Amino acid sequence: MKIPSLLLAVLVAVLGAPAARAAESPRKLAFERGSAVWVASLDGTDAKKVAAGASPDISPDGTKLAFNTDEPSTKLPVRHIAVADLATGKTTVFKDVPSDNSFGPAWSPDGTQLAFYVYSADDWQLGLSNADGTGFRIVKHTEPKGQTCNGAVWAPDGKSLFCQDMTAILRIGLDGAEQKRWELKTLVADGDMNSSSRLSISPDGKTLLMDIDQAEEHDRKNWDGPQPAIWSFDLTADKAVRLSPKPLFAWEPRWIGDGDLVFISQAASEKEPSIYRAPAAKLEQRKLLVKGARGPSVSR
Repeated sequence: MKIPSLLLAVLVAVLGAPAARAAESPRKLAFERGSAVWVASLDGTDAKKVAAGASPDISPDGTKLAFNTDEPSTKLPVRHIAVADLATGKTTVFKDVPSDNSFGPAWSPDGTQLAFYVYSADDWQLGLSNADGTGFRIVKHTEPKGQTCNGAVWAPDGKSLFCQDMTAILRIGLDGAEQKRWELKTLVADGDMNSSSRLSISPDGKTLLMDIDQAEEHDRKNWDGPQPAIWSFDLTADKAVRLSPKPLFAWEPRWIGDGDLVFISQAASEKEPSIYRAPAAKLEQRKLLVKGARGPSVSR
């Protein structure tokens, strides 16, 4: 039966165009809990374990989960990059990478490539491959030795990466060339970064979230090390500001969009961190998403 044009226009206005609606999919949250990687709805509900492993990163469209395996070994760690198809459950392990120790995958904005770390030449190198594991190459060799460019995240245009070498924030091209460098001591006078410190770039490419180890006294018992804090770095103004207030131990931030982010936090009475969501301007107004979890990643 032919639908009158006026009625069709009303239905489209109310329900949305069929093609546009089909393209939309609920956003998902990936995380690490225990020795496994999980996926849930963005609000933390309907959590499902995907596989044994660590360092999960969900694809921009929310259909695939990249992570690294953690395989039994009596000597050095054995870890490979893997990608799980969340619809079929099929997992592809990257066996063509010239190393048995790879970790920390990060999806490109278009979901066609992965950047990750590979232990080669007695150090950690930043590598790149297609989403199916083919076409592997080293993007950036660690120079000088022992100063790896950690926590790599893609710029929104997919043409460069941000990372940190514990002394500076770097922007590098896909050819490994350094495009820009910001010395950490000029951005944060009373803080440092470690090899596990994470970065997250805003959707508009203008603001970088940073994990900072605060060089300040705290009285938290049973806490080994400095207080972790989340900072925001305005790339256009070259200015960094602290987002998490001093009482809040917060780290591993990821942008959601619209000024919100997810991160992990741990209260003094807790033995492990949990994942929260909050406006960037008011992290103390955090809302619990997943108890006892870390390493959050959000689809777009």
